[in-house]
Amino acid sequence: MQRPSPTSPLLSLPGAVPAEGQDEGVAAHYGDPFREQRALAAGSGLVDLSHRGVIAVTGDDRLSWLHLLLTQHVSELPPGQAADALILSANGHIEHALHLVDDGHTVWAHVEPGTREPLLAYLESMKFFYRVEIADRTDEFAVVHLPAGSLAKAPDGVVVREAAHGRDLFLPRGELAAYAEENGPPAGVLAYEALRVEAHRPRLGFETDHRTIPHEIGLIGSAVHLQKGCYRGQETVARVHNLGKPPRRLVFLHLDGSEVLLPAHGAPVRLASDGPDGRQLGFVTTAVRHHELGPIALALVKRNVPVDAPLLAGGTAAAQETVVEP
Repeated sequence: MQRPSPTSPLLSLPGAVPAEGQDEGVAAHYGDPFREQRALAAGSGLVDLSHRGVIAVTGDDRLSWLHLLLTQHVSELPPGQAADALILSANGHIEHALHLVDDGHTVWAHVEPGTREPLLAYLESMKFFYRVEIADRTDEFAVVHLPAGSLAKAPDGVVVREAAHGRDLFLPRGELAAYAEENGPPAGVLAYEALRVEAHRPRLGFETDHRTIPHEIGLIGSAVHLQKGCYRGQETVARVHNLGKPPRRLVFLHLDGSEVLLPAHGAPVRLASDGPDGRQLGFVTTAVRHHELGPIALALVKRNVPVDAPLLAGGTAAAQETVVEP
């Protein structure tokens, strides 16, 4: 059974409402999700992601070894440069997603809650004769997200992973409360998720299921390097890329704002012309309320669904925008 991450001390802040499901252990919001969204969009505040797993890989062979296992080209990854990478099954299905950075001595990666123990087991099984050491550092370090444009500084010695949408700090867990007090106010994961959906960024376990391949959710190039081979699932990646026909594609949905409830994860997607009893052509992956766009969602649909067709997402009328070309 997966050992849970430590509960965040920020849940004791006034107004904090605990998140549920995969994000359990941190705050969903602190009383005003829309205000928190606007703050993040403006480059202020921070997001407590301390429920995420933290894995560290040390040793002289860490980069060359990871290069053999991951979909990303990391054998010559410069210190401080962020990378996204996947581990695939033999059939090319996504099993793990790692958001990593090397500090010159250690590769630090944060991963989805509930995935670190199977990931650690897999990595340990692949060590063989390589000079690497793998450690679960979740109890010692908390992931804190600073949005793009934030003027907050990382404490001296803290590893920072800088990406287009902001910086992730691997902060000593005992410093989390003090850092949030100095650089807050914090925003909950509902605000973070709303901006993630707006940016069309897929998330493991939400935009993926047991048969998702990287092409379907737009990860070719960003998390999958096409000029490297020799990793599990590479044959499927190359074949689908050359044929150009992944079976499904990620879409962005503008949902009917008159509906009170958002469609749940897994809610069926159908053509609006077929009605609520029509053939299911996909499913909703993440639905959120955005401070400017209103209710929006990501969904996985069959490749041949017309790109301009009005849809029903769990019974809610939806207009689609293309994320992954058919």
